[in-house]
Amino acid sequence: MSSTKNDLTDPPLGARQAMEALHWWIRAGVTEALDDAPHSRVANSLTGDRDQRPAPNVSDSIQPSSPAVSSTGLRTAQNIRGGMPVDIAQSSARALAEAAPDLETLRAVMANFDGCTLKRTATQLVFADGVPGSRVMLVGEAPGGDEDRMGRPFVGRAGQLLDRMLRAIGLDRQKIYIANVVPWRPPGNRSPTPQETQTCLPFIERQIHLANPEFLVCLGASAARTLLRVEGGIMRARGSWFDYPHQIGGEIRALAMLHPAFLLRQPAQKQFAWADMRALANALKVMSS
Repeated sequence: MSSTKNDLTDPPLGARQAMEALHWWIRAGVTEALDDAPHSRVANSLTGDRDQRPAPNVSDSIQPSSPAVSSTGLRTAQNIRGGMPVDIAQSSARALAEAAPDLETLRAVMANFDGCTLKRTATQLVFADGVPGSRVMLVGEAPGGDEDRMGRPFVGRAGQLLDRMLRAIGLDRQKIYIANVVPWRPPGNRSPTPQETQTCLPFIERQIHLANPEFLVCLGASAARTLLRVEGGIMRARGSWFDYPHQIGGEIRALAMLHPAFLLRQPAQKQFAWADMRALANALKVMSS
């Protein structure tokens, strides 16, 4: 059996396939392309290739053969590296959040917000799960890969552990409300930068106000530091109660706890998480009596 060279050559990507490939690399956190075609850099160095041309960026490497790739793809690549200044993004987020009269409007406003660059690399907005108006609201740091795909917070391994922790004190997702400080997944599941957190802060503050819980539980160091202004590590803050200022006046009782993802890495610390869960259960009973 014989085969021609053309039989062994991959067909060129169509416009849709090219865009899907580009978006896959963007979601993986890639923002620079070293070249527009594969070649052996080792071979080049052995033959004395001293070409010092600057490496082209992503927008330079996009092939102009497809209008969909050359326009949409170029805009996407540029937005990853650019975007509005941080101070303008923060003030815009605050104005939009404060104008939202309810959670549905807030969700729509956040979905259309372009001031956080994480939106460009995330699959979708991860707004909330559970029941608004519940007595307990839990807030984590940011979505992970599973959350990004499903559009709901805490649905991966850490979320499954959280569900078991809640069931141990008689709670489930029909009795609580869950969100994150940052509603878009950072590339590669990295931690959000301080600028990204501060840009999204007005949204979670408004979300807490509109959900109006009796108890606010901050899961992990990032959420406790951002919302409760906790200084120091989470091991010092966990199990402690704080007063979170309500936007309409008064205060919400807030509890700092270890993040379920941390407990997966450090199972020995689950004893502290169980103690904190019991403290929450006791507070719920006291407020009900």
